Amino acid sequence: MRKYFISATFKSLVVCSLIILTSCNQNEEKAEAMNANVLLEEWTGPYGGVPAFDKMNINDVKHALEVGMQQNLEDIDAITANSDEPTFENTIEALEKAGKTLDRVQRYYGIWSANLSSPEFRKIQGEMAPVMSEFRSKISQNTALFNRIKTVYNNSLKTPLEDDQQRVVQLIYEGFAMNGAELDDEKKVRYAAINKELSSLYTNFSNNILADEENYAVYLTEDQLSGLSKGLVKSIAKIATEKEQDGKYAIPNTRSYMSPFLTYSDERELRKKVWENYYSRGDNADEFDNNENVAKILKLRKERVGLLGYDNYADWRLQNRMAKNPENVMILLNEVWEASTARVKEEVADMQALANANGDNITIEPWDYSYYAEKVRKQKYDLDSDEVKQYLQLDKLTEAIFFVAKEVFNYNFTAVPEGTVSVFHEDVKVWEVTDIATGEHIGLFYLDPFARKGKRSGAWATTYRSHSTFDGKKTVLASNNSNFVKPAPGEPLLVSWDDATTFLHEFGHALHFFASEVRYPTLNGGVRDFTEFQSQVLERWLSTDKVINQFLVHQKTGEPMPKALIDKIKKASTFNQGFSTTEYLASAIIDMKFHMADPTNIDVDAFERETLAEMNMPKELVMRHRTPHFGHVFSGEGYATAYYGYMWADVLTADASEAFSESADGFYDKELSAKMVKYLFAPRNAMDPAEAYKLFRGRDAKIDALMRDRGFPINK
Repeated sequence: MRKYFISATFKSLVVCSLIILTSCNQNEEKAEAMNANVLLEEWTGPYGGVPAFDKMNINDVKHALEVGMQQNLEDIDAITANSDEPTFENTIEALEKAGKTLDRVQRYYGIWSANLSSPEFRKIQGEMAPVMSEFRSKISQNTALFNRIKTVYNNSLKTPLEDDQQRVVQLIYEGFAMNGAELDDEKKVRYAAINKELSSLYTNFSNNILADEENYAVYLTEDQLSGLSKGLVKSIAKIATEKEQDGKYAIPNTRSYMSPFLTYSDERELRKKVWENYYSRGDNADEFDNNENVAKILKLRKERVGLLGYDNYADWRLQNRMAKNPENVMILLNEVWEASTARVKEEVADMQALANANGDNITIEPWDYSYYAEKVRKQKYDLDSDEVKQYLQLDKLTEAIFFVAKEVFNYNFTAVPEGTVSVFHEDVKVWEVTDIATGEHIGLFYLDPFARKGKRSGAWATTYRSHSTFDGKKTVLASNNSNFVKPAPGEPLLVSWDDATTFLHEFGHALHFFASEVRYPTLNGGVRDFTEFQSQVLERWLSTDKVINQFLVHQKTGEPMPKALIDKIKKASTFNQGFSTTEYLASAIIDMKFHMADPTNIDVDAFERETLAEMNMPKELVMRHRTPHFGHVFSGEGYATAYYGYMWADVLTADASEAFSESADGFYDKELSAKMVKYLFAPRNAMDPAEAYKLFRGRDAKIDALMRDRGFPINK
């Protein structure tokens, strides 16, 4: 017996040793794998650590996401395993600290998705979207976690916390409650399944748009270039060569090429073809058609909010927005719609008269609008957009936005020497942002300005790291991304006035990131119908005298834009507002109508067409974003029933701009600027935006300023 006991013990020890050794080896292998995967590593180097963009490898993506999600869930388990009474510190702050590794991984993931997409990455996206959705549901539906959050929330109602802590608790509690944390187990299962299916649909929707942008192009011959600028001709010749079409000229299916072509090309049939390619993205009855995706998304969204007791998605979504409910949104949109469509009739009449006078023998169609609008602009205001472009150089505009940041925000932007900070593409440039008064480092600004294959259309701002102080001060890493047509080597990049405005718009978002003074990461989020204010208000500095006189200089002579041209621009500031406002409003209204309708047997194309007809949509133009490629709304949920937010925020923008205009120092009033930064930029989401605006203006915003801004009559 004794001999057997010793033998068994020895055998057990050997087995245990092998298990321990195996476990150690597995841990070592896991550690080695993590160390080998740069996406998982903590950011090192200068400026508080920066992403290793130059070392990222697409083969690491799946593993990095899996490890990041697992670590995040372990963080959550640590919170729920705490036997102590839930407090702000052991529950809310712990939740704010959770998932650091995954957050870093997702910064890289976002770069591949938006700036460097490829078929290889899209495959990974398709595989990981449902996995990531399941992961998010494990957190949002964690009963033990929510119970701790709810306890802290209820206690805070009895014994209030500090203001920003109270706001964090409120936002986190409402976020969990709005996303099904209080559902019963059966409904939670269905809620999670819906989210999983939606995640795949969103990814598919986005990739279909990108596919149609990459798969369609219009090729021109040399005799079809009439009206196009030399810069554009050089660019489209280069693109044709890259597509193995030497001697031809390619118009890619993106806005950055479509828009100038429709404005300047004398070839009407080619304008029609380019227009049709662009506005039929996702609507070609092929493998990339998005109509069925939209129908499924609408049905699933309605079913999901139905589990929470809401009649429609719009009611659920707007409950914590400035607008509060769909009815308030529609009141605003309809009031402006009446004025904007009336203006469209005037604009079309002007264009048709000009076409008739020229003997063009046409009736204005959507592919004619930009072309003839440009001719009317020249006729009515003697304003040539191409002449204006000679004074709008991207390099000078970059200097201009830094000047505005200095004058209004007291920020200094200094170029970071190449090689100091890694970038994901050679086109990306980096600047350090510091406080002028103190010299304190605020963050880094990354600029990725040029269009390329694999980069999504449009312009946007994003952050790689947001400001917070509760867990050690974090400085900001922010980026702006555009799709300008890259000029030939040695030539300046000239842009339109609209493009210059958009450039300032996105920089406004970046300044909003840099201005943050919040303690907690959650407060860096935003209320969707307020977050466009900061970007839209910054647009107003483009037409200020200081910017015009110093930075809007002729690309050849270096002379400032002449006063006569400036006067023409300002006089024509409300020109074509019928078009720009109506195409935007059509998209915003359709967004709301889709999400207030019963989608049970919805025919997406028919719904869009019939709803626009009911609205008396002018036949001479189209929605800014047609439904099958309305990425704001159907590639995710960021702007779903929220596209109206641009107009809501523009009411604030116009009203705030009048405050500056009424000041003796105008847009460079130091006291008013400081007040704007203090109340409308620095708090981010640390206070209710309606209250924040009142602190800035002394009252609520009024729609009158917006109507004046656009040259529309004010209803009394």
